[in-house]
Amino acid sequence: MLRGIQTQDSLRLQESPLLTVSSAAKDQITTFTDSADIKISDDNNRVVLTGGAQIRRSDAILKGDKITYDRRTGEVEAIGNTRLLRNGSVVRGPGLKYNINKQTGVMSSPIYKMAEGGSGEADYAEIVDNNHMRLGNAIYSACNCDNKFWYIQSDKVDLYNDENEGIAEDGTLYIKGVPVLWSPYFSFPIKKEKKTGWLFPTFTTTSSAGFGVSVPYFINLAPNYDLTLVPQAYSKRGVMLGAEFRYLQPGYSGQLSGSFMPKDSKLDIKRWSMNWAHRQGLGEFAGFKFGLNIGIQAASDNDYYRDFSDALSTKSDRTYLSKNASITFSGYKYWSGYLSWQKYQGLHDFSGATPIYYYQYEREPELMIRGARYDWFGFDVSTQNTYTRFTFPTNKTRYPTRNGVQRWDGERMASYTQVSYPIVRAGWYVTPKVGLHMSHYNTNWYKQYTNSRTGLGVFRSQAGTQYDNLSRIVPIYSVDAGMTFERETTLFGKPRLQTLEPRLYYVYIPYRHQEDFPIYDTAPAQFNMGTAFSENRYAGGWDRINDANQITLGLTSRWLDAETGNERMVAQIAQRFYFEKPKVALLNERVGKEHRSEFLGNLSVAMTDKLNTEVGIQLDTYNRKVAQTYTSIRWFPKRLTSLSLTYRYQRDPFYYNESNQLYGYQLQGKNNISVAGQWPITERIYVVGRHDYSIKDRRSTQSIVGMEYKGNCCWTSRIVFQRYAVSTQKTNTSLFFQLELSGLGAVGSDPMELLRDSIPGYQSVKDPQTTQSPFERYE
Repeated sequence: MLRGIQTQDSLRLQESPLLTVSSAAKDQITTFTDSADIKISDDNNRVVLTGGAQIRRSDAILKGDKITYDRRTGEVEAIGNTRLLRNGSVVRGPGLKYNINKQTGVMSSPIYKMAEGGSGEADYAEIVDNNHMRLGNAIYSACNCDNKFWYIQSDKVDLYNDENEGIAEDGTLYIKGVPVLWSPYFSFPIKKEKKTGWLFPTFTTTSSAGFGVSVPYFINLAPNYDLTLVPQAYSKRGVMLGAEFRYLQPGYSGQLSGSFMPKDSKLDIKRWSMNWAHRQGLGEFAGFKFGLNIGIQAASDNDYYRDFSDALSTKSDRTYLSKNASITFSGYKYWSGYLSWQKYQGLHDFSGATPIYYYQYEREPELMIRGARYDWFGFDVSTQNTYTRFTFPTNKTRYPTRNGVQRWDGERMASYTQVSYPIVRAGWYVTPKVGLHMSHYNTNWYKQYTNSRTGLGVFRSQAGTQYDNLSRIVPIYSVDAGMTFERETTLFGKPRLQTLEPRLYYVYIPYRHQEDFPIYDTAPAQFNMGTAFSENRYAGGWDRINDANQITLGLTSRWLDAETGNERMVAQIAQRFYFEKPKVALLNERVGKEHRSEFLGNLSVAMTDKLNTEVGIQLDTYNRKVAQTYTSIRWFPKRLTSLSLTYRYQRDPFYYNESNQLYGYQLQGKNNISVAGQWPITERIYVVGRHDYSIKDRRSTQSIVGMEYKGNCCWTSRIVFQRYAVSTQKTNTSLFFQLELSGLGAVGSDPMELLRDSIPGYQSVKDPQTTQSPFERYE
C-alpha cells in the first residue's frame, strides 16, 4: 500500500506502515499458484502451469510462460520469460530451476536488479542459499542506467546479502567502456550499509604541503563502532598516519581522531594533531541527572592547521584550540549547572614583522549553578551563581610581557538573581524586572611602575591600589514594554498584513567604582539590535557592569503575506538615550561624551520568492560617520543556480587593555566585499566561485573558482581551485579534483564541505539518492 504525499516540489509516494515483511517460519508459509491452464498429476503432487504461470509466497514470487512444480520436493522449473522476485530483488532470464523449500537454484543468462540498487547480467546465476548468489562471467554495477557509465566485469562474482559484500575475482573496473583498473580481488558493498574495506584514495594539492595522497581503510568493528585508518603522504612534508575511531552506546558516544608525522622533511620536527569529543550520561544521584562532556583539541605547533588544512576560509578560522571537560547536572525541575575545566592552546601568528599572540585566561575550574522557575504566582525567578579560578598559561616564557604588564591568576565568585513579573495582553506587554549582582575577587593582578620622584619600583593594581580582595554589589532595574498594531495593506501589488511594533526598554544601574577590578574575560559587546535591549554593554563575564540611567527606543514593522504568513519585508530602527552620562569604562573606551548612542537600522526585503536583500547600518550621528554596515543581495532563481553579493564594514575598535592589545572578545575592524555563486553554463556544466577582498588590507583573502559536470547517468565530476589567507602574511593554495561514481564512491579530493560553507545556497549537482523499498517491485 502506497500513499501519496504532497510536497512543494512534486507528488511523491511514501511507504505505508501497513506494509511488513512476513516473519512466519518457512514451513508455515502458504504457497499459491495461478495460470491460464493447470494440470495436476494423479497423486496431486505434480503441477504444470501454463499461460501466465506464477507461484507466489509471501517471501518470493516466480513467474514464467510454463512452470512445473513438485509439491513433495519443492522443485520448480520455469521456462520462458522467467522472473524471480525475492526481497525486492528481480532476476530475469529464459529459464530457471529453483527449489522453493531450500531457496536454491540456477538461471541461465540472467539479468538482475538488486533491491539496494545494484544491477547487471551474467552467463549464469547460481542461487546458493537465501544469502548467497554466484554469478559467472558477470557484469555488476550500482549504476542502473541502460548505458552504464561504470561497471565491474569478472569471471566470478559472489554476492552476500547479510554480509553486505560483493566479491569479484579477476575483475576489471570499466569507466565509459574503458578499462581503468584491474585487480585479482575486488570487494564492494551491495547495500547502503557500513562495510570493512579500502575506501577510494583522496588527493590534495596545496602550496604549503605539496601534493598529498591518502588511502583510507575502513574497519566496521560493530554496528556501533568503526575505525578508519588514513595513511597519507605529502610531497613537501613526508609521511603521516591518521586515524578516526567512532563509537555509539546507549549511555555514551564520541569520536577520537588524530594524525602523526614522525618527521616533517621541511622543518625537521614531529607534527601531530588530536581531536576527541565525548558525551556520556552518568545516571542519577540524589535526584539529579549527571552527564560528562569532553572536548580536546591539540596540535604540535602553531602552524599545523595552516600547513596541512586543505580547505580554510580565512586566517581567523583557527586562533585557539580548546581543551575542556565538564560534568553537567540537572534536577528538581528548576536546577542545572556544570563543573568544568577549560584550557586553550593559542595558534600564534609569527609570519609578520610583529608576532601576534593569541592567548586568554584559562578556567581551572569553573562551577556554575543555575535555578529558574517561571510563572510562579505570575513571577519569573532565576539565579545564576558562578565560581571561576582564572589562570594564565603556565609557560610564561612563551608569552612576553607587554609594556611592563604581567598577567596573573585570580578567583571570581559572581551571583546574579533576577525577579520579573511579565504582564502580557493581546497587543501589548510590560515586563518589570529587578536583579541583584554580587561578586567577589581574590586576585594578585598587579602592575609595576617606577615612581618618577623617588625612582623606586612600586606594585600597583590597574587603578593604583594594592587591594587583592575586592567585592561588589550592584542592583539592576529594568522595564521592557512593547505593543503590536496590525493593518491590511499591499506590497509589490499583493495583499499583505502590516504590523507596527514599538518597543521601550528602560534600565537603571547605580554607579560602582570598578577600576580596581581585574579583567579576565570581559570586553565591550558589539552594539546591534540584540545588545541595544540588554542591561550590560559588556560581554563575556562580569568584570565590568556599566552604570545606566537610559532608555532604548525601537520600532519594528513587518509586511506578512496575507495567505501564507511569510515575511516579505521587515524594517527596524533603534537608538539608546542616556539620562545620565555613563562613568564606568575600559581603557580608551569612548563613553560619557554623548547623550545618545549610535543609530541602528535594518531592512530585509524578500522581493520575490527567489530574490532577497538585506541592509543594516550603525550610524554615529555625532561624528556623522558610519560605524558599521552590512549589505547583501541573494538570488536563487532555480535549483543549482544562485548568486550573492555581500559588503561588510566595521570600524576599527577603540577598546584596548593596559597592554595596548585588543580585548579578546573584541572583533577586528573590517571592510570587505564578497561575491559568490553557482550557475549552469550548459545542461551538464556548472561553474562555482567566490571572491573575498579586504578593502582595508588591500588584499584578496580568499578566491574559489571551480567547475562541475553532471553526467547523464551515475557520475559527477568537479574541479575546484582555492587560494586563501592563513595569516597576516601567508597564503595557501589548494586544488581539488573529484570523480564521483554513484554506488561506488568518489576518487580524488573532496571539495564539498568547502563549497557548502563558502557559497550561500550551494546545492550538489548530483541527483539525490532515494532508498528503495522492497515493495516497489512487488508484482
